[in-house]
Amino acid sequence: MNYSQPSSSSSVQLLSQAIPPENRANVNLSLLIDELDSESFSTDPGERIPIANYNLQLRDAVRRYYIQNGPCQPTNHQFPKTTIGGRMHQFKPSWFKRSFLRWLEYSVKKDVAYCLCCYLFKNEFVHESADEYFTKSNFRTWNKAFERFHLHVGEISSVHNKCFNKMLDLSNHHQSIQVVLDKHSEKVKSEYRMRLEASFDVARRLSHHGLPFRDHDESEYSTNQGLFLSFLRWHGDKHPDVGKVIIENAPQNDTLTCPMIQKDIVNACAKETLKSIIEDLNRDYFGILADESKDISHKEQMALILRYVNKNGEVVERFVCLVHVSDISAYSLKEEIYSLLSDHSLSTSKIRGQGYDGASNMKGEINAIAKKHLDVDEFFDHVTNMLNVIGGSFKRRELLRHHQAEELEKLLESGEVITGQGLNQECGFQRLGDTRWGSYFKTLDNFIAIFSSIVRVLKLIEYEGSTSHERNQAEYLLGKIRTFKFIFVLHLMVKVLAISNELSKILQKKDQDIVNVVVFLDITKKRLQDMRETG
Repeated sequence: MNYSQPSSSSSVQLLSQAIPPENRANVNLSLLIDELDSESFSTDPGERIPIANYNLQLRDAVRRYYIQNGPCQPTNHQFPKTTIGGRMHQFKPSWFKRSFLRWLEYSVKKDVAYCLCCYLFKNEFVHESADEYFTKSNFRTWNKAFERFHLHVGEISSVHNKCFNKMLDLSNHHQSIQVVLDKHSEKVKSEYRMRLEASFDVARRLSHHGLPFRDHDESEYSTNQGLFLSFLRWHGDKHPDVGKVIIENAPQNDTLTCPMIQKDIVNACAKETLKSIIEDLNRDYFGILADESKDISHKEQMALILRYVNKNGEVVERFVCLVHVSDISAYSLKEEIYSLLSDHSLSTSKIRGQGYDGASNMKGEINAIAKKHLDVDEFFDHVTNMLNVIGGSFKRRELLRHHQAEELEKLLESGEVITGQGLNQECGFQRLGDTRWGSYFKTLDNFIAIFSSIVRVLKLIEYEGSTSHERNQAEYLLGKIRTFKFIFVLHLMVKVLAISNELSKILQKKDQDIVNVVVFLDITKKRLQDMRETG
């Protein structure tokens, strides 16, 4: 056995190995390292710091370290001689081989005998009478050593024997209460894991399809307890071993089905999914897509999507998160986007594209261009107002459909339109997306098709509106849409947007070739230029 002073790092390593696997999670090794930096473990019992000076959390680990290394018994040491009663006496290494083998120690530096088990556990018996020999006092009365050793051991109930028994118990961690409990709890752990995996499987499936988890009544006698519990029961029916440990068959305080647990599971799935997306991105270049909308509680929120090329060379779009924002100004959305990217260790310098759908205020130049052409800007204001007036109630939308059906019936009778599959479909209004140009074309094209029906509905509102504001607004819009300027801009924008809409559809195709896109872009620009020059 090497009795040289161990280094702090080696002591930490040995001490860590001395901690049983089931207890390692409870030991703060960083705290242990801090303690060892100031005072390393010593193999010489004369230089050890008292066991009570160690952190309470670490004492058993320290004790097990010394037990595994065994008592300090330098049998090959040249023991110094001391004059006692006119005769020379010294420590005898043969004492190590007697009944004192397991606990007797010798300090080379102090020429003193110590007791290992009392050093390790005597602090737990401070209220019992016990001598300080072999722990603190320097015992070197070698002429009476043998009888003093026996006196120290004492009766069965002595402090030494209690300490010795504790040392034996700690040396065999399989006899510890924690290990015994762990053995009995293996079945409990297995059943808990089965319940947890079942809850995760159901939660992942519901989340993947965007389905609600709960119902308004999840009581025992409810006929509809919600999708989460229903799918969990179905999962248990398909797998009898799982069915034996879930819901009613699970401990009532450990069913893993309460709303809070469901939220925790969903949050865990979201974090793991996001982690997988970030790993797939691998700190490469990416584009961002942002959209803003209101939730059911009318709170502003923003969705963020990453667009990048994965390891297989495929362009993919991955939803990152949905966050509430204080307002939807360009500055606020920019700060929120930067904050989200920073939270996931994504650098803004890697951004190679930006797309904003409903969050059109991030693209201020689009609105600025529109405002330079006052006629166009005013035209779309009128269209938006008409959408709000006519689409403001189900009654008005139904009235528009009714007039549209009557108009179509007259056209069919006069032979101005023909019948056939896919022809004469019902036209409606679509909300104008500020940066979704396809919605502009479709709405304006439908506007022309049902223009007469729109006029009839506005006339009806003008005379039968429930409030003076509605009547005045309908009268104002009727006057505007009958002007030459409105009709001219309407047909002009339909022609322009029809050309750009074809390009927009091509750009949205996932399998589009870049060469074809460039060619079609040049064709579109030429068509618009010809239209501008020749009308």
